[in-house]
Order: sequence, then structure tokens, then C-alpha cells
Amino acid sequence: MDNYLGRTIKNDLINAYGVTVIPAKSKLNVEHLELIRKQRIDVIDIIFTDEAEQAPPYQQMVNSVVNSSKELFESYRISRKIQLADIRKDVVPVIQEISRNPDIFALFSSVQGKDDYTYQHNVGVGVLSTLIGRWLHMNEADLSVLSTAATLHDVGKLKIPNEILNKPGKLTEEEFSLVKKHTIYGYEMLKETTGANSRITLAALQHHERNDGKGYPLGLKDEQIDSYSKIIAVADIFHAMSSKRPYHEAMPFHMIVDQMRRGSFGALDPHIVSVFLENIVKRTVGREVVLTDGRVGEIVYLNPHDIETPLIRINDEYIDLSKIKELNIREITI
Repeated sequence: MDNYLGRTIKNDLINAYGVTVIPAKSKLNVEHLELIRKQRIDVIDIIFTDEAEQAPPYQQMVNSVVNSSKELFESYRISRKIQLADIRKDVVPVIQEISRNPDIFALFSSVQGKDDYTYQHNVGVGVLSTLIGRWLHMNEADLSVLSTAATLHDVGKLKIPNEILNKPGKLTEEEFSLVKKHTIYGYEMLKETTGANSRITLAALQHHERNDGKGYPLGLKDEQIDSYSKIIAVADIFHAMSSKRPYHEAMPFHMIVDQMRRGSFGALDPHIVSVFLENIVKRTVGREVVLTDGRVGEIVYLNPHDIETPLIRINDEYIDLSKIKELNIREITI
């Protein structure tokens, strides 16, 4: 971390309990670096003023890479081949760059599915999986494979009719059975693709498998599921719940966190869910939020016993969400 000496941080650095350790606009010195180590602050959270000024236009990047991936995926319908080399060259590096956005809530907003959900979902899951991989401290080589696998996880949907994928109402049993086959279709397509390793093919097959054995297509359990597939499953669910889709609106923030937390003890890998949610929630300190009663406030402190029920300040009033069970956070404002 010595290369951080003398650089000015843009935002407050906070510890796991939401306490400010080093205030914004501080120029880092040796004592600061030692404090960062002792407080176990992840260096990925540090935003320097020069980096903030040079931040790329992430929404434009997302729109561009969605269009690029759509063209490459749609080319399969003509060539019957997945252009893996082009995806690795033109799509994956941009997805990895987008995942470096220091403002993760702006990042979440930029990758939410809105209009062309299928292709926005591919990019969104790619970005979120890459973010989780970084929080799990994966090396760059493994991260590249994960990004590729996540971007291609739903490739089998190319064999599902668009009128079913975009149906605004509930699917019939026959339609849902067909949609579930996208996992097998994707696996078969990638098995025939030059350069696709086993982690990529397994992700297409297993991203709907669940730790409790109630997933599909094979009903695998726990250690039978590849770790990359488990990461992609978490990203897939979070992106689906936080996006507007043909048959439902985006879910409120508190419901997404609650459902993922409850699912982590059966369906999803509990360690991956824990790392993902804790990294999200600890970054909410200082953010403006809209509560479920419509009021707008600021998160000022995380409850160390339950970080999902923080202390909210609204003007001169402080509200402890751990003591008001019927009040929750509806959304984090951008």
C-alpha cells in the first residue's frame, strides 16, 4: 500500500461498523496506512480524487457493451457458432472495467434490466459476478474466466422463442419447462465451442442449481455445484430481483436483501451471499435512502448486531430501524 502515500481520498473511509476512520479529503500518510491495515478496510473501497475526476461514463459503457454482446449473441442464429474469441476481446474487458465503478449503487442502477432485458441481464450478471469475485479476492486469471462464464451463463436462451422469454404474464407449465431447458442448451452449445473450458460450460448448466438440491436441471447439492456457478447464481438472482422485467417491477431494496439472506441458508451458498450483502450494506453509510413510508433520510450508522437495520437521520430526527420492524429501506438513491 506504500504507493498510496500522499494521495488524497475523496470519501470517508469507514470500518465494518460504519465508523469513520479517516475523513474525506485526507492526504494519506504512514499512520493512515497503518490504520487502514488495523481496521481491515478493503483497499478496493478507496477512491482517490484524481480517479474520481477521471471516472468513465459507466452508463454509456453499459449501453455500448449490451449492444456489442447482443450482436455477438445474435450472430449465433446465422453461423450456429458462439463467437467466444470476440466476446473475450470486445465484451469481457468492458464488463471488468464497469465492475470497477467505485460507486456500486450507481453501478447497480446502470446494469439494471429495463428495456432489452435478456441482453442487459447477461451484462448485469457478468458485472455483478466480477464484483463478487473481487470481493472474494480471486486472482485476475480466475476473474477473467468467471467474467466470461457469467456473461455466457444464459446463452442457451438463444434457443428459446422470444415470445416466451418476453411474455408479460405468467408462463404455463409447458412454457416454463421449455425455458428451464436453456441450461442444457447452453451447456451443449458451449461444449461445441472452441476455447470454452469446463468452468464456462458448467456455469451455463448449473447456474439454477441450488445448495438444497431443489434447483434444476439435475437437482445437484452443495459440493456437487461448481463454485463459479454458485457465484453466478447469486448475481443472477440479485440482478433479476432488482430489475424491471416483462412480468414484474423491480423489488424494493430491503426485500431483495431479506430474500437473499433467507435464501442463503438453503438455496444459495451462505458464504457468497454473506460476502456480497455485507459488502453492499457497509457501503450504504452516508447514502441517501427512501424509506417504505416515503420519507427520505441518510444512513449514519450500521447496527453491529444487524447491519441491515441501520440508524437513519431525517433532519434532526434519528430512526433506529432495528426497533421499528414495519419500517424498511425501499431504495438507495443515486
